[in-house]
Amino acid sequence: MAEQLEVTVNSTNQKLGYTGVLRSHPPIPIDYIPPLGDGQGYTPLELVLMSLAACSGGTVAFLLRKMGKNISGVKVNAKGIRREQHPTSFQRIILEFILTSEDTKDSDIQKAIQLSEESVCPVWAMLKNNVDIVPEYKIIAS
Repeated sequence: MAEQLEVTVNSTNQKLGYTGVLRSHPPIPIDYIPPLGDGQGYTPLELVLMSLAACSGGTVAFLLRKMGKNISGVKVNAKGIRREQHPTSFQRIILEFILTSEDTKDSDIQKAIQLSEESVCPVWAMLKNNVDIVPEYKIIAS
């Protein structure tokens, strides 16, 4: 049987504010920008960007470490460009990986990004056939 993940969101006001909860973790405020919401939390699309950034960054770091590379930091900037017509979902996401490492070469990070996209990051796998995802990277020598 497949593993099941479960979250709950509870409305917090008469507009579109919610609190997301999962097990015993701190609640996450979710809201829309005015006039639909009060702007008191992350929007659902911002949470999608965060999920993709965390998943892809984590898998790229894991793969590089598995290759024997010394990674002292990973930062992922995710920028979503929305469609103008409804639903205003993302038409393109730019993922900028900023890697701090003393021994990672361009070919190493390119391979890790490719593997993350093709077979390791489940969030990327769910999005890639619906959104143009463009990875970029920068290596900072530590």
